[in-house]
Amino acid sequence: MSKYNTLKELVEIDSPSGYTEQACTYIFKLLKSYGYKPEYTNKGSVRCALGKNPTLAITAHTDTLGAIVSGIKSNGTLSLSLLGGLSLSSAEGEYVDVIAMSGKKISGTLLLNNPSAHANNKREDEKRTIDTMHIRLDEEVYSKKDTEKLGIRTGDIICFEPRYREYPNGFIKSRFMDNKAGCYVLFELARRLAEKKKEVPVELFFSNYEEVGHGGTSGYSATIKDLLVIDMGVLGDACEGNEVSCSICVKDSSGPYDFNFRKQLVSLADKNKIPYKLDVYPFYQSDGSAALRSGKDYRVALIGPGVAASHGVERTHKKGIEATIDLCLAYIKSM
Repeated sequence: MSKYNTLKELVEIDSPSGYTEQACTYIFKLLKSYGYKPEYTNKGSVRCALGKNPTLAITAHTDTLGAIVSGIKSNGTLSLSLLGGLSLSSAEGEYVDVIAMSGKKISGTLLLNNPSAHANNKREDEKRTIDTMHIRLDEEVYSKKDTEKLGIRTGDIICFEPRYREYPNGFIKSRFMDNKAGCYVLFELARRLAEKKKEVPVELFFSNYEEVGHGGTSGYSATIKDLLVIDMGVLGDACEGNEVSCSICVKDSSGPYDFNFRKQLVSLADKNKIPYKLDVYPFYQSDGSAALRSGKDYRVALIGPGVAASHGVERTHKKGIEATIDLCLAYIKSM
């Protein structure tokens, strides 16, 4: 069994924003198996103290991108509304499961309207938007009434196939590395500290509404003073980050992160020879941004493994994940 089996298992549990109960249950049971006593918050997030009176919360979000049924068209296909900032151009042709309120799953595909090249010679020129695309169901449906008979209604969840692949050279290619790779970092912190039977003043926090902006606003223990956010590191032409390093975010579109907290992390990375990159993320916000906007009086820092093609077909590397784990452990040791 791969050391990264818990990452694979979490990735393969559908958890778009608003539909995270099964993923949070998996996290809860996993932490319990390590000997901890996790708790659910009222919003369904999972928090878990690794020692008494935690002053540091380390958070990652388990919710992912997805969509929701916004209507049934006259030909039986589905219109959709996005959950988070899914790239429609990268998701075109992706297989999906539509999950009815009853729990029934119906498979389908995200397609451009009038998608056949032999019937639409303008298809390559058309902009991909929720108005120009639909979900085709793998059922004999040709009318709105046919689809309604399947039990599908407005509000049903649309989950995209993650296509997880782990390679011998260390690359992991899958949707939803943002931010299930971050959740795996927290899994490993819990597991490794449990193996050493070491209690630390740290709380792990798995939020479940980050992709829609309010995941990190509430639910932390009253003793928390600092928040270390583990989320994907941005890769791009204007960024220094890569997949084999831990990215340390200096500033994102919500503003700068705490200077002294960041300085501590950089110093520890240098001292412990942990590969890292410093970056400004131009189009990005995190659970730390949400916590600060909600009025939390925390010092906040943001780090994470570099993830390529964010909100598309993502890829990261075990080296970047391990560097992030190492930096977290170094910081915990310094407390």
